[in-house]
Amino acid sequence: MSKLKLNIAFWDYDRTRALADGRVQIEGVESTFYNAPIVTEIFRGMIGERRFDISELGMTYYLRTFVDGVSPFVAIPVFPNRAFRHSAIYIHKASGIKKPEDLNGKTIGELALYGHDAGIMPKGMLAEEYGFKPETCRWVIGGLDWPLKPIDFVPHTHPANVEVVDIPKGKELGAMLEAGEIDALISADVPKCMLDNSPKVGRLFADFETVEREYYERTGIFPIMHTVVIRKDLLVEHPELAKLAYQGFCDAKKAAVDEYEHGLIFNSMGTMFPWFGKLVNADRALLGDDWWPYGIEANRKALEAILRYHHEQGITDRLFTLREIFVPELMTT
Repeated sequence: MSKLKLNIAFWDYDRTRALADGRVQIEGVESTFYNAPIVTEIFRGMIGERRFDISELGMTYYLRTFVDGVSPFVAIPVFPNRAFRHSAIYIHKASGIKKPEDLNGKTIGELALYGHDAGIMPKGMLAEEYGFKPETCRWVIGGLDWPLKPIDFVPHTHPANVEVVDIPKGKELGAMLEAGEIDALISADVPKCMLDNSPKVGRLFADFETVEREYYERTGIFPIMHTVVIRKDLLVEHPELAKLAYQGFCDAKKAAVDEYEHGLIFNSMGTMFPWFGKLVNADRALLGDDWWPYGIEANRKALEAILRYHHEQGITDRLFTLREIFVPELMTT
């Protein structure tokens, strides 16, 4: 029996690499894999151009494909990109921002669109825990330190009482932060001025690792940025594909875990960083042996927080349930 030929796209992650290089196969599928230097171009290829059958999508990009409660895609509970995001909030040191509450009333830059994946979580956490009110701020949206194609393939939804403007032509958010033209920046990527150790900028949470580890201990939430979606019309023809794809991504993640565990025997000499093994052990002590879980149950708190924050921040017109966005046959994973 011939295999189903599919185009599959995701960024170059350690947890997906075994699929891309062929060490792991999706049963019954002959896959052609695609990548892009900037992950939003993968999203564009799936949403705007329908180039792929299975694709990584940012959670907010996926949720913005719903019209009247219906999307052309459905997700499997695979999460190739997740990150703690207290560290994603940058400040100009002369802006008067010393603590989270000081963000209120400021001009804040945000990468790509209002409510990008690394913006949803910080705004939600800041609102819940520090009284942050996004509607008091002026938001400037655009590229960081390089040209960014307009994100014109999803709706740019935001509440009517939130002021959102596009970045001025010829400007970049990283340079604007260093110059003090914006007071703060929320970004998935690190601005060049931070990487260059500019004395004019810093992080809102200087000791972000301690804050993020404490946040996980208290909430059990390891924030999820991206998921994997499949075209619904493809699943109608091949209903078994969701489980097969899910298993393939799980097998690829296991291959990466096995590689790290094997590396510990040899003091992780395959990496260029000393004390890497200590970091692995510290992360497992906090996050558990399955420190990057797939499936619904292990991620329920994180997923429910994302859906709640989207609704509270006016990105979605209602509060979605997990059953509305994930394939039914994987709801018990």
